[in-house]
Amino acid sequence: MKRGVPSGVVEGVVLLLMVVGVAGCGLLPIGSGSQQEERSATVARETLIVAISASGQVEPAEAVALSFQASGPVAEVLVEMGDVVEAGQVLARLDDARLSLQVEQAEAGLAAAQAGLALLKAEPRSAELAAAEAELEAARASVSAATARLNQVLGGASAAQLAAAQADLASAQARQLSAENMHDMTMTCGTFTLPTGEEREICPALGPIEEKARLNLEIADAQLTAAQARYDLLMEGADTDSVRSAQANVSAAAAQRGAARARLDLLTGGPTAGQIAAAEAQVEQAEAVLKTARLALEKATLRAPIDGVVAQVGVTVGAMPAGPAVTVIDPSTFHVTVGIDELDIGRVTEGQLAEVTLDAFAGRVLTGTVMRIEPAARFEQGVAAYRVTVDLAPTDVPVRSDMTANVTIVVEELADVLAIPTWVVQVDRNSGRTYVERRTASGLERVDVQLGTRYGGLVQVLDGLDEGDEVVYVSSSPGLGSELGFGLR
Repeated sequence: MKRGVPSGVVEGVVLLLMVVGVAGCGLLPIGSGSQQEERSATVARETLIVAISASGQVEPAEAVALSFQASGPVAEVLVEMGDVVEAGQVLARLDDARLSLQVEQAEAGLAAAQAGLALLKAEPRSAELAAAEAELEAARASVSAATARLNQVLGGASAAQLAAAQADLASAQARQLSAENMHDMTMTCGTFTLPTGEEREICPALGPIEEKARLNLEIADAQLTAAQARYDLLMEGADTDSVRSAQANVSAAAAQRGAARARLDLLTGGPTAGQIAAAEAQVEQAEAVLKTARLALEKATLRAPIDGVVAQVGVTVGAMPAGPAVTVIDPSTFHVTVGIDELDIGRVTEGQLAEVTLDAFAGRVLTGTVMRIEPAARFEQGVAAYRVTVDLAPTDVPVRSDMTANVTIVVEELADVLAIPTWVVQVDRNSGRTYVERRTASGLERVDVQLGTRYGGLVQVLDGLDEGDEVVYVSSSPGLGSELGFGLR
């Protein structure tokens, strides 16, 4: 039973060149009004080209369907179908206002993190060290003075002591004002220059610097209160409350001394490794956020991945993209993919030459090469076929994608072989031997022949005949000539 052949699958094996001369054809009498028809051919040497034919569609060797990887309405479509584009060229853009804002926010976050790290790593200035050392000395003096004043409260005060108390009060007021100004500075926005040269205003957040300034202010407030109390005590005379106040002043002065020593140690010792690591981690996190924001912004722009031609545009301005937005193909190279029946695929190998004709350009023959054979078959209408890709060689024919192509793959070439038509060969019904009728000077004689490759109505002769022999097939009305054999089909 003959199987169906799917569309695009090889329809048969054809013989491209196999011409054998026909010596004659006519009717011969066979007595009593019967007639015989005689056909003859001459054994000749020919070059036989055996090929497999199939059809398919022309496809570009490279085609890329591009889709947006971000969401949003289309803002620009910069190409049309048929435009020639270069790799990297912008094809279309989405509305990226929101994505651009995210990039700016990420840049500001990175700048703030870098400024915090730089401030943490900065070496203390000499003025800051001198101020801290002076503050410590003043705190030590305050402790001594508070202790002495306590003793005075307990034993009475002199005019000199009162003058000293006034001086201490003035000093405490100055320190309190200085501490208040320093705290205000930590709460004031500053301008920093980014690595790109751009200036940005960075407003501080609550942290170690502000906390230290606030502690200094609290200590200065306490010192001012204590100095005022000591002065008032000397003015009013000693009593129980005065003694208690003097004792509190001593404690406050001691606390101020401890805070001053801690501040000096911080300036001279620098930040801890943990503080620096935390600040560096914040910078790295800010860099990652910025990189992500920039990548999202870049995805809103569609660029050509290859040099080629725009084959399709699937978006319009203002619409939300769905599916491929732009398809770009490389028009410089094409291939044809055809299906080869499983009965013939064994003859096809990579590297074989092929001839390709296009329905659009009748009479023009293109050359190609078998480049790829799929290892697994595909089934169409129950018939197994293997997809074979034939690359087309460069040509001046204006090949276009999706043109119908007819492919002829040369699978075997038999050079200088003897060949005869298959219709002249007969098969003995009894022995199964193949034979022909050869014309000799004395008439026709039966000659057994050994045959080889048979394609397209011709068959190769391996033994039994010589070049130039005339072979004859005689047909008669029904019933005649059936005793010996029948023709090879």
